[in-house]
Amino acid sequence: MTEFQKKPDINNNSDIKNSFCIEFKNVCVDYQVREGLVKSVDGITFDVKKGKITALIGESGSGKSTITGAILRILAPNGKISPESEILFEGKDILKMSPHEVRNFRWRKASMVFQAAQNALNPTVRIKAQILDTVIDHGYNPESEEYRQRLEELLSMVRLEPKRVLNAFPHELSGGMRQRVIIAMSMILKPEFIILDEPTTALDVITQSYIFDILKEIHEKTGQTMIFITHDMSAVAKLADTIGVMYAGKIFELCDADLLFDRPLHPYTIGLLNSIPSIEGDEIKRKPVKGQTPDLINKPSGCVFHPRCDYAEQMCIDKEPEFLDLGGGHFVACHKGGKLE
Repeated sequence: MTEFQKKPDINNNSDIKNSFCIEFKNVCVDYQVREGLVKSVDGITFDVKKGKITALIGESGSGKSTITGAILRILAPNGKISPESEILFEGKDILKMSPHEVRNFRWRKASMVFQAAQNALNPTVRIKAQILDTVIDHGYNPESEEYRQRLEELLSMVRLEPKRVLNAFPHELSGGMRQRVIIAMSMILKPEFIILDEPTTALDVITQSYIFDILKEIHEKTGQTMIFITHDMSAVAKLADTIGVMYAGKIFELCDADLLFDRPLHPYTIGLLNSIPSIEGDEIKRKPVKGQTPDLINKPSGCVFHPRCDYAEQMCIDKEPEFLDLGGGHFVACHKGGKLE
């Protein structure tokens, strides 16, 4: 189990507690498959700050999307959350909510933009009816002046022309336009936070950049709390206030975005940054992280990254590193403690 050290006692400090939107405490999620138990999320503890964009980045299979599924209680049937896990929202454990409470929590308090969400729209129903269906389903009057105005405001915020889009069918819009409709839909009930799970998957590079600009603009205008899931370092650099680097179900490094890019301390983070193509510097020095991601059923002993790490020593094989605060809110799970030699 990994735990933050030198972490403030949020239960005894109301100012600190009020600065958090979501608090994860020792969250473990396993999937039962024919071959055994897949440890998708393995003892994660961290906080999402209110009014900030927190990004989780890592390779496929690192557990990023499983975390978001746990928040909204939408895991696959074979997924199981450990009884010791806690995900706190406004002091209440989401994992202990009743089905009725979970239903009210979704969309009203938390909404989500899924991977390739533009394909989630019903092709036989006009956009306006699909967005207002969410309003109706949660007991509000879709014909009220409040929601008519909000619908137009949200579409304008994502740079869509309301009159054209509201009366259109999904096939009459481009992929980028449909994705922006989904982003607007996610905000219709004024949720406390929005989860963005690879929001630009299957879109071209130019459209991706355009949507990132829109998300940044929305955050600057509204102060909306966001959890951003991605494997794209360039997107993280553009959007995130805080970044958590995930690997094999664990968070290896967590800190402010600027600090992560200026002073990465975990070998895996350094490897990710060194693998990014750049128009500056020596292209020869750019290289992928060596080796393959581990088997999540039979994880390596000690530090799960040690088979791929250039700095691994015997203690890395024998013992799992603790998640330490090295100062300034910079957390790292590495025996080297940021001193790589």
